[in-house]
Amino acid sequence: MTDLPPAPFPLDALPSDQPVPALAGLRRRVPVARQDRRERLRATFGPVARLWHAARRRIRSGLRIARARPVLPVLALCAVPALAAAQAWGPDMALFRIGNAVGVIGGETAIEPMPFEQAGQSFPGSAFYYLAPDAAAGQPLADGAHWEGDSFAGPAARALRAGGTALDRTRALTCLTQAIYYEAASEPDAGQRAVAQVVLNRVAHPAYPKTVCGVVYQGAERTTGCQFTFTCDGALARVPNRLFWQRAETVARAALAGFVYAPVGLSTHYHTIAVHPYWADSLSYVGTIGAHRFYRFGGPAGAPATFNVAAYRGGEPVAAPPPRAAGLTSPDAALDPLAIERAYAQGYNAAQAAALAPVNTVPMSRIGGFGAPPANHPAPAYAPALQARGGDALYTAQTLPEGQGVRPEYAGSGQWIARPGS
Repeated sequence: MTDLPPAPFPLDALPSDQPVPALAGLRRRVPVARQDRRERLRATFGPVARLWHAARRRIRSGLRIARARPVLPVLALCAVPALAAAQAWGPDMALFRIGNAVGVIGGETAIEPMPFEQAGQSFPGSAFYYLAPDAAAGQPLADGAHWEGDSFAGPAARALRAGGTALDRTRALTCLTQAIYYEAASEPDAGQRAVAQVVLNRVAHPAYPKTVCGVVYQGAERTTGCQFTFTCDGALARVPNRLFWQRAETVARAALAGFVYAPVGLSTHYHTIAVHPYWADSLSYVGTIGAHRFYRFGGPAGAPATFNVAAYRGGEPVAAPPPRAAGLTSPDAALDPLAIERAYAQGYNAAQAAALAPVNTVPMSRIGGFGAPPANHPAPAYAPALQARGGDALYTAQTLPEGQGVRPEYAGSGQWIARPGS
C-alpha cells in the first residue's frame, strides 16, 4: 500500500463525518474497543481541531494576533462540555470526587449531610463545633521538665529625661552608651533598650546613685563587686567598633529623651543566660530578652511609688571608672539585692505598725480641770515692747470663760428630767 503524506493533525482527532478514503477499508480490522475510543475522541476533540486549524489559517494569512485572540474563549467553551462528559471517562472519574460527595455515574449526585445537618446532632453553635479543626493532642512533658515561673513585667517605668547642664547631658549619654555597647552590643534593639531601661530604673531607685554615670560605675573602685562587669574586667581598654557604638548611642539618646521600654517594667537586675547568680531565685523574674534574663525587686522595694524619676537633677561625675581604693577587696554589702529587698520590707512593716499604734492622748482626768495640771514651761523671753504691754499675760487666755468645774446650767446634763411612768 502506498505511504500517505503526514496529516496536519492526528487522524484520530478528525471528525467522524470526514472519513479518510484510503483508510476506510481498515476499520473492519481495528478492534472494537479501539474503534470506540476513536469515536469518543472524534466526538470530544473534533470541534477543537477544526477551530485550531481555522486559527492557524487566520494567523498565516497575515491577520493581527489580536484578531485571533477571540478564538481562545471559544476553545474554552468547547473544552467545558468535554470535561463535563464524566460518564465517558469511565473509572477515572473517581479521581475528581470532592469531599464526601458520592458521585453516581449517569444519575444524580448524592451528598452526605454534615453532622450538624442530621437529626439529633444539631445544637446551638453546632456548625462551628463540627467545622472547627481538632485540637492537637498535647505532648507529654519530658523527664526533668520544670516551670521557669510566671513572668510578669508589672507596671512600666515613668519617663526619665536628662537634665542639668550640657556637660551633664553629655556625660550621661556617654555612660549610658558605654553600658549598652559593652553589655549588649550584639543584642537586637529590644535587648539594648532593655539594658538602658535597667540603668534608668536604678537612677530612679533610692538605693542607687542619682546619676547615670554613678549607677554605671558603682562598685568599680573595688577589685570585685562592680555592678556592671565591663567597668572592672578590662573591657574598656578595647577600642569600640564605630558602627556598633553609633547604634548603642542612638538607643541611649532615645532613652535619655524619655523613651520607656515597657517589657522590662521596673527591672533593676539582669544576667546572661550562661550564668545563674545567687539572687536570681529570690527576685521577681520578668522575662528573657535576647541573651539576658531580667528581674525586679519584690515587695515595697519594687513598688512603683518607690521609684522617683524627679530625683535626677544632673551633677554627673566623670564618665570613667573611679580610681581603685586600697583595701576594698570584697563587694559592698549594702549593694546586695537581697539585703536591699529585706531592708525595704522591714521599713515598710515598721511604718505600718507605727500607723496602727494608738495615738497618745490627754487622759480624761485632765479634761475640765480634774486631776493634776499639766507641767508648766518657762515663759519665753519677749521683746521690751511686748513686756511693756503685759508680756506673757497677753497669751495666757485670761479673758476666756471660767474653766474650773461645770457651770450650774449644765450640771444636770445627761440626767432624766422625769422618768417615764413615774
